Amino acid sequence: MDADSIRALVRKRYGERAGQAEGGGAAPAGTDGLGAPSGCCGTAEGCCGGSASIVELSHVLGYSDSDLDAAPEGANLGLGCGNPHVIANLKPGETVLDLGSGAGFDCFLAARQVGENGRVIGVDMTPEMLERARRNAVAGGFRNVEFRLGEIEHLPVADQSVDVIISNCVINLSPEKEQVFREAFRVLRPGGRLAISDVVTAAPLPPEVQADVALYAGCVAGAATVDEVKAMLAAAGFEQIAVTPRASGQLLEQWGLDSSLAGQVFSATIEAVKPAR
Repeated sequence: MDADSIRALVRKRYGERAGQAEGGGAAPAGTDGLGAPSGCCGTAEGCCGGSASIVELSHVLGYSDSDLDAAPEGANLGLGCGNPHVIANLKPGETVLDLGSGAGFDCFLAARQVGENGRVIGVDMTPEMLERARRNAVAGGFRNVEFRLGEIEHLPVADQSVDVIISNCVINLSPEKEQVFREAFRVLRPGGRLAISDVVTAAPLPPEVQADVALYAGCVAGAATVDEVKAMLAAAGFEQIAVTPRASGQLLEQWGLDSSLAGQVFSATIEAVKPAR
């Protein structure tokens, strides 16, 4: 599949996710409604409105009950593979950009941390998610959060206008990861930083896994290796690069993935800094 076909697949998948959550419909157990494993949407039940499953998955990802209570109802769809706020160290007054913001969950948590003098921008390429996020912002009274339609490879954000970039299990879905990191570098102010949760691999996955369309949509087949991520960040100009995989057996089990991928696929934190000069 070419890059545009992959983006179309991902857009369709997450558009249907937003619709399922809106209507309360359920995908078949262990799938995402398009025949793919639940992947970075967590359990199908959780993504489609089962609050108990969403809470359970959110705890696995590292979110606290206070985090879950801070966002408007319906903002947390169980989409993610970690909690970027653990490493983001957001400060009052900062401008934060969320790549692949979905229904807005991480944006709303960021808004709480940067305060009234801060600003949060969410970018997502799925109109259905964008519409849902904007409604959630109104419902929660978040006046310092805005959501923009766009691709993370071509960000609708001005040069050097952002202090921190967060993202949660989205960059692995991009067929042009190098371009994502170049765009991230462009929009960050000097000294700005990346704080990302994403899926990485210990080594290149077998060709049959990489070619599996369902596993690509499920945040697995498109994942880069740790070394590849570091190389792409360095090529984009970043410094202080750290990619830290974490024990992910419980997460992979929640996703319903084949146990053969254990030890190969991991959730990881990705940190990097744009040089101050």
